[in-house]
Amino acid sequence: MIIQSLAFYLFSIVAVASAVMVISARNPVHSVLFLILAFFNSAGLFVLLGAEFLAMILVVVYVGAVAVLFMFVVMMLDINFTALREGFLQYLPLGGLIGLVLLLELAVILGGWIIAPGAAERAAAPTPAIDSVNNTEALGQLIYTNYIYFFQAAGMVLLVAMIGAIVLTHRSRPGVRKQKISEQVAREDSIEMRDMPSGGGI
Repeated sequence: MIIQSLAFYLFSIVAVASAVMVISARNPVHSVLFLILAFFNSAGLFVLLGAEFLAMILVVVYVGAVAVLFMFVVMMLDINFTALREGFLQYLPLGGLIGLVLLLELAVILGGWIIAPGAAERAAAPTPAIDSVNNTEALGQLIYTNYIYFFQAAGMVLLVAMIGAIVLTHRSRPGVRKQKISEQVAREDSIEMRDMPSGGGI
């Protein structure tokens, strides 16, 4: 029990410190590396909770795909840090307002256990016993029965985010030459037919 507590505090402290460094690091590449570290520590917390499936998905999907993709995108971007620092004060009030809203939401969530101490007992789907079903089956029953609408809503949010990223990436930029397949196919002067005599050559 003591080893589990020590592991929990170790994973938690490193995860929180990594999350702080993600938003405070000046170099975007360092931020992505700290994000990968935060994912690994979150996976360790899932293992301590007995959710091995979630830990594996977190490492395989987020660390193996999303974080690496972020790394490649950040390395390919030509970021003008001087221009970013110039607009910092302009967006400071809006950023402070968003931070205040998130802080109030966290206070409501944490204060809900004090206002309603029996909320955990009245949970819609308590965690099943380990001997009855395995971790993956319990997770599937929970997501696709009681929380199916929330699961579909999360998928729609991710779809909108993906479409927005594609639209922002493929925006028109002045001075950038792009290949236009339709114009290339429609060209009529690219091939010239000549009637050459036999053995005459070009």
